[in-house]
Amino acid sequence: MLASMNIALVAAHGCHDLITSRTLSCTLARTRTNPGVAICGNCFAARRSSSSKSSVFPCECSTTDITVTQTATNSAENGYPQYHRLLPCPSFKEPPRVEHLVVLEEGPVMEYISKSLDLPPLYVADLIHFGAVHYALVCPRPPPTATPEQIRLFKKFTEPTFLKGRKSIKGKTMGEAQKTFRITHIDDFVEVGMYLRVYVHPKRFPRCYEIDWKSRIIAVTESYVVLDKPAGTSVGGTTNNVEETCVTFATRALGLTSPLWTTHQIDNCTEGCVILARTKEYCSIFHRKIREKKVMKLYLALAAAPVPMGIITHYMRPINLAPRIVSKDCIDGWNLCQLEVLECREVSWPVADIEAKYCIEDCGWPSKKKAYECKINLLTGRTHQIRAQLADCGAPLVGDSIYMPAAVAEMANPGSNPFGRSKKEYTSEEDKEIAVAEWIALHGKEPALAIGLQAYEISWDSGEHSYNAGTPWWNQGQL
Repeated sequence: MLASMNIALVAAHGCHDLITSRTLSCTLARTRTNPGVAICGNCFAARRSSSSKSSVFPCECSTTDITVTQTATNSAENGYPQYHRLLPCPSFKEPPRVEHLVVLEEGPVMEYISKSLDLPPLYVADLIHFGAVHYALVCPRPPPTATPEQIRLFKKFTEPTFLKGRKSIKGKTMGEAQKTFRITHIDDFVEVGMYLRVYVHPKRFPRCYEIDWKSRIIAVTESYVVLDKPAGTSVGGTTNNVEETCVTFATRALGLTSPLWTTHQIDNCTEGCVILARTKEYCSIFHRKIREKKVMKLYLALAAAPVPMGIITHYMRPINLAPRIVSKDCIDGWNLCQLEVLECREVSWPVADIEAKYCIEDCGWPSKKKAYECKINLLTGRTHQIRAQLADCGAPLVGDSIYMPAAVAEMANPGSNPFGRSKKEYTSEEDKEIAVAEWIALHGKEPALAIGLQAYEISWDSGEHSYNAGTPWWNQGQL
């Protein structure tokens, strides 16, 4: 059945998910925690809301690309509109939508969500298959913007007298009970007072269906598979989509009976070498090699300006949100970021046809005659590290719609970056906080497909195992 997620496949996506039981007494007996899933919780929606898009607390952290609740015809089935299935990925776009529910009536989760949000049951089943439905045993605390009625609802279901009657949370702290998990079965049982987060429009990866995945396989061994990851794809999935991933499509392309496992990540907009383990045991082995710094990663970066040779050091703000803010100065609590520029050579800016093919965005860079291809040894592995560090050096990556707009703004108005070389002096912490917020606002959104970055080479065990990716997209026109 489409909605019944293969648990081994879920694990291969690098997600630690919950497999909920169908009875209250065993709710957490068959679980795997997902520490990476956090409450964005900004709304509680009552059952059978009058509008299918009703939400009491607006959710500011909702994101999506392409989704599917389009009506195929004007006819209805079982009282719900017909629609195109989540697979394969449709070509039209829908606005972000995340719904947050407090369960007011116990029963099967698919049925409850369907009735609460006026969604076709089959559509809800597809969302569960995608990993787009999460729950917590106890609803999270509402944000400061909550209305008195919303606060009343929260208090009602978190009162000690009410919680004492729930066997599913016996022996758990409030913090433990408010942790979120992924629901993976359409008939999982939900009880009154539980919290549900439903990504009605999950983030989509249409490029998965355009790729010849067999041609992207670099090597297959008994322990691992080396994939030349295409840009515009996710290695192991997102919070709301564990179906359209590299591990899923590579597993299918190779006809493997056991799903592959994610060992490390690169950004969705980055292409290049990724190691996928064939067993859980080798996944752990490779993780240990990364921790022990036995894995070497070389990148090719297409920068908009020349980059100095040698080691570049920054410190990254420890906030797990884009854009990643870096500083040349050491700031207490910020994470060390280091990379080594091994080569930097002048090349032509990618031709228009290639830019169009890979959806390279025009981010306002003043001159597009020359670019600079850099070979980089990544010494520390922070999210967006190369992108943020090179942008701070005045050499953002071609097509990087997050970091290039801010770099352009800093060029036009030196001092815009409160952590940059031309940073201003602030008379108070409040003034600096305002400047930081304004600097963050100068950054753009995540690229639609590709940027000038390739995981060019990966090796481990002193070069005993070494693999290279194919020609980077920006050189395709020269073939």
